[in-house]
Amino acid sequence: MDQPSLLPTGDPFPAAAPPETAAAPRYQRADRRQMRLQVIDLESLVPADHRVRTIWAFVEGLDLSALYGRIRAVEGHAGRSPIDPKILLALWLHATSEGIGSARALADLCEAHAAYQWLCGGVSVNYHTLSDFRVEHERILDDLLTQSVAVLMKQGVVSLDRVAQDGMRTRASAGAASFRREKTLQECLEVAQAEVARLRTELEEQPGASRSREQAARERAAQERQARVEEALRQLPAIREKKEAQAQQKVADKEMTPEQQEQASQRTEPRCSTTDPDARVMKMPDGGYRPGYNVQLATATDTQVIVGVEVSNSGGDYGQMVPMAEQIQERHDRLPGDMLVDGGFAKKEDIEKLDEQEVTVYAPVQAPKTSKRSAYEPRAGDSAAVGAWRVRMGTPEGQAIYRQRAATAECVNAAARNRGLYQFTVRGLRKVRAVALLFALTHNCLRAVALLG
Repeated sequence: MDQPSLLPTGDPFPAAAPPETAAAPRYQRADRRQMRLQVIDLESLVPADHRVRTIWAFVEGLDLSALYGRIRAVEGHAGRSPIDPKILLALWLHATSEGIGSARALADLCEAHAAYQWLCGGVSVNYHTLSDFRVEHERILDDLLTQSVAVLMKQGVVSLDRVAQDGMRTRASAGAASFRREKTLQECLEVAQAEVARLRTELEEQPGASRSREQAARERAAQERQARVEEALRQLPAIREKKEAQAQQKVADKEMTPEQQEQASQRTEPRCSTTDPDARVMKMPDGGYRPGYNVQLATATDTQVIVGVEVSNSGGDYGQMVPMAEQIQERHDRLPGDMLVDGGFAKKEDIEKLDEQEVTVYAPVQAPKTSKRSAYEPRAGDSAAVGAWRVRMGTPEGQAIYRQRAATAECVNAAARNRGLYQFTVRGLRKVRAVALLFALTHNCLRAVALLG
């Protein structure tokens, strides 16, 4: 008797039967006019160990009373409530840590990126508010940097026993072609004044017409252009005076004769930028000359925490050491024990002044012009402080201490470069300093996480 088979017989994968009639294919189409309601759990958008949560905790630990004190909207009175300053500060800190320096790009991320959406917490943020917040609170950001260091010092994590300082020349938001001489600046000013007058006449001829956003933008741009040219003309005398002083110094050092000085002054008439009057042409790290700013950072060697920030439009580091030491004292009520700087900072007057305040300077000694004399021997005319500096830099202990500068200051500078500090997108010394303070505050936030675990 045949047993029934437990397996199917025949072709196990039969071909699909053709449709009885030819019909159009069926698929799901996109319908972007359809209204949808989405439920989003903001708290679940980012993991518990995400960096953005650490930045938010850091911001919550800061004293932001100065920012809240500027809010004019109060309970019981009319007016729109502004955005919580903690949100704006945290957004910029997180954006800076990821190398984002554009307010428009940051505003787009607040709409599309989960981490930025979590920081916003459902609050709508636009690029104009972000841009204004970044540059309007320079003094407050300066105080917050001091707070970030004070907290770590109180916990015994950071000390000021040894501080390394270094300058970082960064491209300005101005082109080389924007630098004009006095005659050209006067012509630019006349053109700018004529444009402002024309726009005002245009508005006066139509008093009943409402000002459109485009008209307001044109008038504002013309006024800003006129103000920049006026500022450039105002700064020209100081630029001329500085160039003459440099030429006289070269004559005193016998690097230039008086006749050569006169010829050089005729060839190099001072110029100033109509785009960013505060910017100066300086030598960049790649060897080229472009408009820029000199960002000075002072870093504690034991923790790589930034303890001082300054921005200047001087192309060199000569004479920048004492102002930084005084800034550290003003911030933290004490001077550093040791100052580690490179050869560009080694000004004899600065070494003497810091020695009087019991600050030990470690900086390279310039090689002598003759091989018969050691660079580390005191020279005739050296003060006691300068002579001790020369001797100190010739000892193995002094050279070992100085090597900490490269591992500290240059490492911090490299971190800033990796976060996008190649060119400023804002103009003016005050705004540039605000951006530099944001970089320093971001760096200290991340260092605090690493140091405190």
